[in-house]
Amino acid sequence: MTDNQKTLKKEYIFEGKGLHSGLKVKMTVAPAPAGTGIRFVREDLGPDAVIEALADYVTTTQRGTTLEKGEVRISTLEHLLSALTGMGVDNALVTINAPEVPILDGSALPYVTAIGADGLLDQGVPRAYYDIPETVHYRDSETGSEITICPADEFSADLTVDFNSHVLGVQKIHFDSNTDYASEVAPCRTFVFFHELEFLFRNNLIKGGDLENAIVIVERPVQEETLARMAALFNVEKVDVLPSGYLDNVKLHFPDECGRHKMLDLIGDLTLVGARIKGRVVADKSGHRINTTVARIVREMMKKQ
Repeated sequence: MTDNQKTLKKEYIFEGKGLHSGLKVKMTVAPAPAGTGIRFVREDLGPDAVIEALADYVTTTQRGTTLEKGEVRISTLEHLLSALTGMGVDNALVTINAPEVPILDGSALPYVTAIGADGLLDQGVPRAYYDIPETVHYRDSETGSEITICPADEFSADLTVDFNSHVLGVQKIHFDSNTDYASEVAPCRTFVFFHELEFLFRNNLIKGGDLENAIVIVERPVQEETLARMAALFNVEKVDVLPSGYLDNVKLHFPDECGRHKMLDLIGDLTLVGARIKGRVVADKSGHRINTTVARIVREMMKKQ
């Protein structure tokens, strides 16, 4: 198969709730001409309310990645971007009627399942790559997170997750051209620590969260009344803590599913470079803030060449 730009063969419609806004969302992901990249249209604001999926427009990165261009705002888009990149989509038009992409099951699997059933359209135009010319290194002094990208012939990533958690431990994930994104990365759901949940609720976040779209890590002992209060918040009868240290709402797809989800996020956020990277990425304790900061650094390097 030639290494050309690719788009979708047809439109796909996804409906669900925004994780943080709780809004009901309808989103259509459609084919786009070669050279378009990935663009969002906020149809609730009008046909000209367009924003490109580029690091230039990143604003906030609290619990997800948000882009803003004028009055156009799109948040929690990293799972969709990851799915498109992971499946080999270069050009797509995403039409959405709300400011937040639906969380669906908390992973990229719903997108991959839909797209994978039909395959992609080869557009006959060479794919855009950016060869990292020299080592890029960035460290976030506040969080201790670090990302390094070294020149290489193809994209690969090595990611380490370390929350100083006795439940998660240290998880190390590798991704390269031999990794099957659809089966090894896409199914991995977002995660949250139990002790963060009430804080997030109080701060008007995760209004669209439920116990079907997140892995909940229970790092500390929890009283029965606290579990009962959390069950009421999520509108379920009861929740319990498993001996492994996870809430019993979901069954893990992989022992290192949380680390794999961080790889999913990294791939999605690096999509904001606007071209596929040829380089080896080493990410330690990465998150949306450092991912998008590095995407912006690489994008600025591209503009200067």
